[in-house]
Amino acid sequence: MFKFLTTRHTNKYKTIVNEINTLAKHLKQLSDLELRRQTTILKKEFHRGYSLNKLMVKAFAIVKEATYRLLGFTMFDVQLIGGIVLHEGKIAEMKTGEGKTLVALLPAYLNALSGKGVHIITVNDYLTKRDATWVGKVHEFLGLSVGLIQPNMTYAERKQNYSCDVIYVTNSQLGFDYLKDNMAVSDEETVQRQFYFCIIDEVDSILIDEARTPLIISGLSKSPTDKYIVATKLSSLMKVNIDYEVDEKIKNIILTDRGNIFCEHYLQVDDLYSLNDPWFQYILSSLQAKELFVKNVHYIVQNKIVLIVDEFTGRVMPGRRWSNGLHQAIEAKENIPIQQENKTLASITYQSFFLLYTKLSGMTGTAKTEEAEFDKIYNLEVVVVPTNKPCLRKDFTDLVYKSESSKWKAVASECLDMYCIGRPTLVGTNSIEKSEILAKILNKHSVPYNLLNAKPKNIKKEAEIIAQAGKKSSITIATNMAGRGTDIILGGNLDKFTISTMVYYVSKQLNLLLEDLTILERSPLLLNKETHLLLDKFNVYYNSITKVQISSSFDLENLILSAVKKKSTTTITDNLLQHIYKCIYDQYQENFESEKTTIIKLGGLHVIGTERHESRRIDNQLRGRSGRQGDPGSSRFFLSLEDNLLRVFGGNTLIKVMEALNVEDNAPIESNLINNSLDLAQKKVESYFYDIRKQLIEYDEVLSNQRQAMYAERNKILSSINCRDSIIEYVEITIFELVDKYLLYNHNKNNKLSLLKTIFNILNIVYDYDLCSIINNLSSEKVCSFFYQQIGISYDLQEIYMNKIEEGLIREMEKYYLLQQIDNGWQKHLERMACLRDLINLRGYAQQDPLTEYKRSAFSLFVLMVSYVRQTVTFLIFNTK
Repeated sequence: MFKFLTTRHTNKYKTIVNEINTLAKHLKQLSDLELRRQTTILKKEFHRGYSLNKLMVKAFAIVKEATYRLLGFTMFDVQLIGGIVLHEGKIAEMKTGEGKTLVALLPAYLNALSGKGVHIITVNDYLTKRDATWVGKVHEFLGLSVGLIQPNMTYAERKQNYSCDVIYVTNSQLGFDYLKDNMAVSDEETVQRQFYFCIIDEVDSILIDEARTPLIISGLSKSPTDKYIVATKLSSLMKVNIDYEVDEKIKNIILTDRGNIFCEHYLQVDDLYSLNDPWFQYILSSLQAKELFVKNVHYIVQNKIVLIVDEFTGRVMPGRRWSNGLHQAIEAKENIPIQQENKTLASITYQSFFLLYTKLSGMTGTAKTEEAEFDKIYNLEVVVVPTNKPCLRKDFTDLVYKSESSKWKAVASECLDMYCIGRPTLVGTNSIEKSEILAKILNKHSVPYNLLNAKPKNIKKEAEIIAQAGKKSSITIATNMAGRGTDIILGGNLDKFTISTMVYYVSKQLNLLLEDLTILERSPLLLNKETHLLLDKFNVYYNSITKVQISSSFDLENLILSAVKKKSTTTITDNLLQHIYKCIYDQYQENFESEKTTIIKLGGLHVIGTERHESRRIDNQLRGRSGRQGDPGSSRFFLSLEDNLLRVFGGNTLIKVMEALNVEDNAPIESNLINNSLDLAQKKVESYFYDIRKQLIEYDEVLSNQRQAMYAERNKILSSINCRDSIIEYVEITIFELVDKYLLYNHNKNNKLSLLKTIFNILNIVYDYDLCSIINNLSSEKVCSFFYQQIGISYDLQEIYMNKIEEGLIREMEKYYLLQQIDNGWQKHLERMACLRDLINLRGYAQQDPLTEYKRSAFSLFVLMVSYVRQTVTFLIFNTK
């Protein structure tokens, strides 16, 4: 087992795992209460000075035993290794089906002993809720509090959950809460604690794929929307390669000289780039919407709303909008109401955000291909953890067809063959559009299938569709498989099947009209008489005793899960649910086991890829669904020269080769040369996107340092009761800057008088000509000293005046003005930085390094912004009446 690990890790991990297993055997003798008390003992040892490393063996042994008692799973040695890797602040590469969800329990429990809170981060809300309610009970059993962050939670609910020992949350919820905390106007509105340790599930998806897009909180701007309608009509008249050119490799559009003239003539303007009436950005956004963003591939339209589809997971992302007018351009293209354009209020990249943690770790099935990026950007080492059982999957060479239509016919034929012999088949597509193309072809052949893509009606049944994708003769079409979080078990998942059956029959028994019932509604099963009698009893007791509100099948599923997984029951309804579960499980266990044996003989799960993704990791994630835990399996990719990757990166060469060889449309090419060309194309794309992310973090590092400085100042003010000292400091610096500006570099008397009038105005002091004449003859140092003394006098007078209106009003006013002006200044600074970022590359034409120039200009803008904030706060404090 350990031979797959590097020599450096082998002996260390082997020794630790043996110690954990030995101790776990001794812990079996403890009662549940005695096992729970071990947490208190470990916490005391930590506070006495024991390091978490010294407590690791005992903590992992406790979790291993608790997991067996509550969930019925005995952790494999490789899972313990994964836990060690995560605790060390590294990335554990563990293949699909190796139980990563359980692995996270180990380091989370150990690090939560510090009392600082541990974040377990998943890619979607479904997995977050599932993990918190399922494996989170292990932490609760051991005396730790478990938090769950979900959409639509109130501030109070979020704060309560973030204060728990272990918190389950998605990356987007976590990031947006961080930005919102740094926009809060009172300490009560902040919800998060200081970041300590996080475990990221599907770490490559979050830290690599999503790192290209920053998190942005935006507000409505007053930009006109009618220009998008005009630009969309204009773009429909423009012709590709004549009026504009499309570069698909870098996803960019460039107007030609002819296109530029055509646009100016159509719009009757002299300059598309005029600052007074700009049109270029509207035209560019409309052309991008026309050429680069395809409906049911990059987005879907639901209830007249454009919803973005994540290209890596195939999920819709409600609430997310493209920036720079692109979303409005797509709304105009689809002829639906155009929402107001947004302006950035706060933003952060995932690279900057996750580097805020004291310790960072993650797990995934595919990380080794991005090892260099993890190391350079996040300082994370990737450790490949061996599988519990050898992988028996056969990965066949790709089949390449001349046309896309020939490819889809071949895929459908392969599905039909697998259906006829009884092998379960998983077909991975890269978009909703492609999944529905295959579905239509299979309908013509009368081949039954389950469809899983970003459309909401399919997502509701996602976990069940994937869980039963291993059934005999099943065909499952899925748009991307990253972060699905459910294993495909050959013969079907009996546990999931039993729970789903219970959800269906219990809902019928309770006369619940649930909209999101399981797929069993289409083919209900016949249960034996004993089960029906138990259902009748459950109905009686539930209606007379239980007060739990059920509004969805998810609520009902959680009620059933919590009952059937309990070691000991305390209520009659729980006891009845356990008996119902056992009856259904026992009734179908033999069928499932027999079907699994048959499928293993047939060769296991067959995975079909219909297009190579831009990233090799996504392809490997699809392949990895087959061959879990030593099961047999196979995979093959069907490609065409019309696929995006081949067409953009070297497809013309392959077309010439196939034409020279007189290859027929229906005849595929199976060649290592083509596979090598595809691998090379994927590496080129990965390298290109890596360069984008690398450049993004180099530029964002400048803004990140500024952001941390502003947020630190903001947090200091937010936690302060009395902000007088901060105000005095602002005023003194403002006066020094003004004196420095007017006096040190110019000794003109008119400048001095101008300075005095400005300072008198800011401090709300009545202008006195005689006093000005006296001050006019003083040195700059004495002028500063004089006004420093006046600050205290003016501030005392203002405080007395405000306290007459309302006691303590000055304290509230101080904090309000400070936070208001810091936020306003920062938002304007973000707009200027975005403009600077768009234009800075032009400095390259002047033989200047854009990054160096960006840093220099960004520093100047930051200094100006801070100075503006100080002066504005100073003026408002002394001039409020």
